[in-house]
Amino acid sequence: MAFQLPNLPYSYNALEPTIDARTMEIHHDKHHAGYTQKLNDAIQGTDMEGKSIEEILRRGAESLPTAVRNNGGGYANHDLFWKIMSPNGGGEPSGELAEAIRNSFGSFQSFKDEFENAASSRFGSGWAWLVLDNSNKPKIYSMPNQDSPLMQGDKPLMGLDVWEHAYYLKYQNNRGAYVKNWWNVVDWNQVNQNFQNAKKG
Repeated sequence: MAFQLPNLPYSYNALEPTIDARTMEIHHDKHHAGYTQKLNDAIQGTDMEGKSIEEILRRGAESLPTAVRNNGGGYANHDLFWKIMSPNGGGEPSGELAEAIRNSFGSFQSFKDEFENAASSRFGSGWAWLVLDNSNKPKIYSMPNQDSPLMQGDKPLMGLDVWEHAYYLKYQNNRGAYVKNWWNVVDWNQVNQNFQNAKKG
């Protein structure tokens, strides 16, 4: 079955004032929809048809046709992105996720600083990621374009889209403000669920 554009789990304006309704509408209905359609076109008639997006991307970036790498990554990255945001987001993580962050980065503030640096310093378009690596350790890094951590064997827990289409209508060239304000909508319950699922494999 072809990949389907997932519905947003909230209304377009639910994340205001952090992310404006018009940006959410364009981002989801145009950009994510475009990645979905182009992914379906790219895998049609290949051995990737009928596979999960995780199975496809885990083949590795260099093993994927460019159209699948770009649009498959775009499909998966955005699917995660919508889910880890909430109008009731913000604050700090708790439980095992909070402990794992403290153990890996020293403190929640140190984690935030490192994540913000990864997002702000990514040249051009891309994403900042919190992942669980093969040894089940949390790591932060950024990746270009629509590349996914799945392509290098890591498990994405949380990703921030720093393509200009994600913030430009509201923030223009001030990516740093977008990155800092984004913490207000992070759904730590969902990130913690991603963490628990990733630990199980």
